Amino acid sequence: MVNPPLDHHAPAARKPLFSTSFTLADLNRVRHEVEAVSRRCGLDNDEIENWVTAVNELMINAIRHGGGRGDLRLLLNGQLTCEVTDQGRGFHPARYVPCAERPPLSDTGGMGLWVVGNMADYLLVDSGPSGTTIRIAARTCG
Repeated sequence: MVNPPLDHHAPAARKPLFSTSFTLADLNRVRHEVEAVSRRCGLDNDEIENWVTAVNELMINAIRHGGGRGDLRLLLNGQLTCEVTDQGRGFHPARYVPCAERPPLSDTGGMGLWVVGNMADYLLVDSGPSGTTIRIAARTCG
């Protein structure tokens, strides 16, 4: 499976469907809501499974690397889109995205964005010293 390219021209998502802040204690609740919204948007069971996995990975990254919490928004602008934002120190995206081959396991991570990239239609990363925002779009069969 080829990782989608880092796309600086992806459509700007505008119509919020769901928005919440989260910590580790909220992951189960947020995953259930993401699944419910995805069903209402017409994703099939396989698409939903991949989508929820990708969104969950972004939330775990925000918790692990972004200060223990994050904000999530599901949006609709032609396709289902998710934005996860944290207030961490940021990172250099070119080191992780795009990555066509599976990166080696390490103590600092690095596989999460590879997993997400393989389950999303596109992956955008905006990261700096005041935090990171990652936007992905659901990959659909239709």
